[in-house]
Amino acid sequence: MPFTASEIARHLDGEVLGDGALVLKGFAHVATARPGDLTFAENDTYFTAAEQSQASAILVSADFKSNGKTLIKVKNSRVAFAKVMPLFFPEAPLPAGIHATAVVAASAQVDPSAHVGPHCVIGEGVRVGARSALLGGNHIGDGSRLGDDVKLFPNVVVYADTQIGHRVRIHAGTCIGSDGFGYVLDAGTHLKVPQIGNVIIHDDVEIGSNVSIDRGALGSTVIGKGTKIDNLVQVGHNVVIGEGCIIIAQVGIAGSSKLGNFVTLAGQAGIAGHLKIGDQAIIMAQSGVMTDVPPGVQWLGAPAQPDKDFKRQIIAIMKLPEALRRLRALEKRVGGGASGGANPARVQELK
Repeated sequence: MPFTASEIARHLDGEVLGDGALVLKGFAHVATARPGDLTFAENDTYFTAAEQSQASAILVSADFKSNGKTLIKVKNSRVAFAKVMPLFFPEAPLPAGIHATAVVAASAQVDPSAHVGPHCVIGEGVRVGARSALLGGNHIGDGSRLGDDVKLFPNVVVYADTQIGHRVRIHAGTCIGSDGFGYVLDAGTHLKVPQIGNVIIHDDVEIGSNVSIDRGALGSTVIGKGTKIDNLVQVGHNVVIGEGCIIIAQVGIAGSSKLGNFVTLAGQAGIAGHLKIGDQAIIMAQSGVMTDVPPGVQWLGAPAQPDKDFKRQIIAIMKLPEALRRLRALEKRVGGGASGGANPARVQELK
């Protein structure tokens, strides 16, 4: 759907520098933009490229000037980018109703505005909220609750008694509420500890594909409001994740650890069990966290530690080859070499 530059500026609380009546038909990267497209630039390099592209208008947040392009100036061009994309690329609407191949328990309550796709199974006592969508092959276990505007992509599995808030998106292949990994050794056998808790997912959470979130052994595993979880993440039983957290691909969080609000776990970070990660802490990629982490810090390494400390250690390690070369040269000077000890007389002379 086309929009004028002025209409887009109003949507973004921005201002037009140039032709407000310019009609924009799409949004594109500078490399593929065509006449009639809008693009964005967040620094000088990107702006130069945008100026040279075929795009008709540019989203900017700095005091750029252009002789040939209409500019839409906003507070933050990247935020504006996220807000304008749904205008040009809205999600296709899904028809309300239940597909003929779906199996829905008699005691389940599915809002008439919800979409239930092919081969879905909805268990006893399940509630599915308004405008929610199960795209296909979804299994919703007994007693689960899905709020309004929830979207489950194909083959998402939700175990019994899971609670999912409003506007939650869960991508293909993810499993919510599987048994936590709980065993005790008894007479040479690993005895399974029954996992009788559940999972609670609060509003505005998005979970990527092939994520596994275990149910609590006792009590709940909790995902806080507005948290975003990337693909291939493992969340253990009774983990509590606060609000607004970012959990990036291949992270593993062991059981009963607690993350504060707005924590970031970068790719392949691992969190040991029963730890506390403070608000706004950042755990950098491939770090292994073995102790509690204070709020507002950046930690790195395995075992993880304050990032500046770890970087100093890495710098020291990088200097080791040169230090060893100098040590060998010194050994030769004092007469020791690689084959024997130092000459005592020469050592005394050097002192």
